[in-house]
Amino acid sequence: MAGRKDPSGTNRDVRDDFRAEIREFLGTRRAKVTPEQAGLPPYGGERRRVTGLRREEVALLAGISSEYYTRLERGNATGVSESVIEGIAQALQLDEAERIHLLHLLRGAGATRPPRRRPAQQRVRPAVQRVLDSMTGTPAFVLSGRGDILADNHLGRALFSPVYADPARPPNNARFVFLDPQATEFFREWDKVAGDTVAMLRAEAGRDLHDRRLMDLIGELSTRSEDFRHSWAAHNVRIHTTGVKLLHHPVVGDLDLPFETFPLGDGPSQFLLAYTAEPDSPSQDALNLLASWAAANDDIERSATNGDCEPTDSTESADSADSSD
Repeated sequence: MAGRKDPSGTNRDVRDDFRAEIREFLGTRRAKVTPEQAGLPPYGGERRRVTGLRREEVALLAGISSEYYTRLERGNATGVSESVIEGIAQALQLDEAERIHLLHLLRGAGATRPPRRRPAQQRVRPAVQRVLDSMTGTPAFVLSGRGDILADNHLGRALFSPVYADPARPPNNARFVFLDPQATEFFREWDKVAGDTVAMLRAEAGRDLHDRRLMDLIGELSTRSEDFRHSWAAHNVRIHTTGVKLLHHPVVGDLDLPFETFPLGDGPSQFLLAYTAEPDSPSQDALNLLASWAAANDDIERSATNGDCEPTDSTESADSADSSD
């Protein structure tokens, strides 16, 4: 990660971080593919010291020299052609997310100058917020690539109320998943959610190892969570655009919510996330109950904030009784 050799981030070539990421990523991908899976004879038999592919076997499958592949795996990514990248992707049986991740790493390692940093604080356009607010029956959010919740609608905030309990702003899904004890109860498939979260952060890091906020988050999670450290070392990446999230909300109980994500026009690292429920399902009933609960809470908070002095019916009755004594 950024700052391996110079934690202060000064007087160093950030391309070294990309080179280290290339080495570790390709090494872990080689380890996952056996010669049998690649259609190669298991050369070496019982004396073989690795279960995955050797460098020379990857080179053979990719149609390049062993020396060239070795230099590439060590991070010498200058002038790598698309055909070579595709050959390596096929040899290592990379999926689309892994192939894109490798492309990002190679571009970062071969860049002649560091890319321009994105703004430290991402903003959500007012029009996007209006879209969120119009989705009254659908919990919806705008997320950054590092898992920050940048915007939400009323039902979304109610659904993810345990995440918002952390006073840190903006709320961050990754921090909640790995550092908040409530996460293992809130996410009924916590192991899957944790793996997906790490894979998304890994993909985001491949896009921009210069993002100081992202590097700080990864450093915090690595320091404070053994589960995160273990998952991070696997170098898995994933593009997660649709699925079903199994939640246990502290107020309305279990919800099974399909979700969809939609990239926004503010860059590849900002997207809209929306949850729905199957019509006439228990999850839809739970969402309706959650919306009522959130509205009632809002009324209570408004009354407390406004300091309402209007007497309630019970107060008026009590006053009448006192006057009749």
